[in-house]
Amino acid sequence: MVYFVNAKTKKNGNGTKELPFKTINEAAAIAKAGDEVRVAPGIYREQVVPRFGGTEENRITYKSEKPLGAVISGSEVLKGWKKYKGDVWTAKIDNGIFGGYNPYTTYVCGDWYFAPTVRHTGSVVLNGLMMYETTTLEECLEGKPDPYAWNQKESQFKWFCQQEGEAPEPKGEKTEYVVNAWDKDTKEGRYTVFYCNFKGLDPNKQEVEVLARRNCFMPKKNGLNYITVSGFKICNGATTWAPPASYQDGLIGPHWSKGWILEDLEVCNARCCGISLGKYRDRENDMYFYTKRLKSPTQMERDAVCRGQYHGWTKENIGSHIVRRCHVHHCEQTGIVGRMGAVFSTIEDCHIHHICNSQQLGGAETAGIKLHAAIDVLIQRNHIHDTIMGVWLDWEAQGARITQNLMYNNQRPDGFEQAKGAMFSTDVFIEVGHGPTLIDNNLLLSKTSITIPSEGIGVVHNLILGSFSLINSGVDSIVNDQREPRYTPYHIRHRTEVAGFMTILHGDDRIYNNIFVQQNAIKNKDKKPTDADYEVVGTAPFDIFPSYDEWISLFNFGKEPDMGKLATAHFGHLPVWVNGNAYLNGATVSKHDGENLVAKGKAKISLKNGLLTTNLSSLIGDFTTGVITTEKLGCAFEPEQRFESRDGSDIIFNRDFFGNHRGSHVVPGPFAELSDEINVL
Repeated sequence: MVYFVNAKTKKNGNGTKELPFKTINEAAAIAKAGDEVRVAPGIYREQVVPRFGGTEENRITYKSEKPLGAVISGSEVLKGWKKYKGDVWTAKIDNGIFGGYNPYTTYVCGDWYFAPTVRHTGSVVLNGLMMYETTTLEECLEGKPDPYAWNQKESQFKWFCQQEGEAPEPKGEKTEYVVNAWDKDTKEGRYTVFYCNFKGLDPNKQEVEVLARRNCFMPKKNGLNYITVSGFKICNGATTWAPPASYQDGLIGPHWSKGWILEDLEVCNARCCGISLGKYRDRENDMYFYTKRLKSPTQMERDAVCRGQYHGWTKENIGSHIVRRCHVHHCEQTGIVGRMGAVFSTIEDCHIHHICNSQQLGGAETAGIKLHAAIDVLIQRNHIHDTIMGVWLDWEAQGARITQNLMYNNQRPDGFEQAKGAMFSTDVFIEVGHGPTLIDNNLLLSKTSITIPSEGIGVVHNLILGSFSLINSGVDSIVNDQREPRYTPYHIRHRTEVAGFMTILHGDDRIYNNIFVQQNAIKNKDKKPTDADYEVVGTAPFDIFPSYDEWISLFNFGKEPDMGKLATAHFGHLPVWVNGNAYLNGATVSKHDGENLVAKGKAKISLKNGLLTTNLSSLIGDFTTGVITTEKLGCAFEPEQRFESRDGSDIIFNRDFFGNHRGSHVVPGPFAELSDEINVL
């Protein structure tokens, strides 16, 4: 059955082509397996809540008839602005429009939220960009740039709100948190009153909207499988903070289900998250630390993993989503988020940028892509830039592969300080995982390229202009004068079932056939690889780890094993393998790298409008290295799983950044052949 929707039809119909529905939700209430919903161009100000799922053989498809012509918006136009004082105008909106969820009496807060200033889940959108919230009317009147915002000009456009009847007096920063993420900060009146500094613009002649709905397209029930959403612009949602031990919402997402396809979408202006592939709602483990403050945050995350299996977290039920060719931008927490619900998924050919640039929100869940438990997730051919972090895989990135991605400018602008509660910046962050996790054939061009307080990482055939960081660090804490290890799970191979728990021993990494270039000047030579913002490029930080021969000799296989005496080996560093890398501009060389090239001459590399200009070809010359394979990489230690495809087949790294074949002449880096100019977009 095909249902038609057209917001511009004169009167509501029955879903036929001749008499289309006016809203998508009318179709979503009846569309079942095998049905298609075709949506005409127009703006659909609604929260689409599918009632049914499809099957693997018969999906439900929601499709914009014209690419990006159908816009699902979580905002409402606000008119009737009156001059208040200076550049500040005021207008009010009836709170009845918000239903049971008022974004202007609800805060962004919860587990892992560190910013000292708590913002509302709503926002004001001026000509397609979210304005900056203030905590006082006085601050709004001043209209000064936010010192931490990455775009100083944009940050001068301010908004402030209050419930009608409240005095507009300065409140100062709000540091006391409410009971949970959905509690209200004030008694709701009939109206929400807005004050906005439009910096000389007349809002009655501009497009001014306020976020009104929490989501744009998400089911409320679990297990609505095999839905395709194609070709829409999805924007302007008052989404809530989405930490891992919590229900995670976004502008769009499958909730807790299997087999969705999100394709050719533009997703933007989420107060927190754009696309959510995450977590089921578990009333007993929802914002656990924030609401109960008893168990340690790490313990509640372990609980969430184990409880997930009770809630049906298996390969048969959850994940295997596809997110492809999506344009995700201007979200203030993450572009794509997911805890456990993203397993076995693919994120490919997406353009993700300007994530968490406002620095209005701060905490440990901010990145272009932020996934917990990215088991067998494939992240490939994405273009990720100007985000607080590119890709952050936290816990259980077992079998994940990050390949053929272009990442750059994922860092604070020069001269800017880290905002209070904000995270550091990097292209790729793999945290407290046991592997195997692959980072291959990428262009990693930010100041910090790879951050790995983890083990079991394979780094193969990348161009790396930034440093490694948090080597042998960022895992355990010292509490009550004793080490408190952060035990994390590993899983049955290519499954979600937990196989065991272990702290991170560090090491077990493979670093082959990369090009390392010290592109940026080293400003602070006192920084160490244990720092998040280490500036020295190259593999020397891995010298603290043993070689395989050194490590295996500790176990004394020729003698009677003594478990007690082997404790130093069992809890010592794991070995590393380093070989075949090229080092330029003084990038450091590990003692383990037996076959390497230290190139003479100055490397010059620039990226402009997708054109990568280099002189790498002349510097690397005729240096060649060997073909890397699954067999050569071996098994990650703790899960005893090979560096292999998610279907269990071997990987031969004979395809480059573009997918071109590497022949017998294998050069380091992400390209099968080096040239002076390469179009990487």
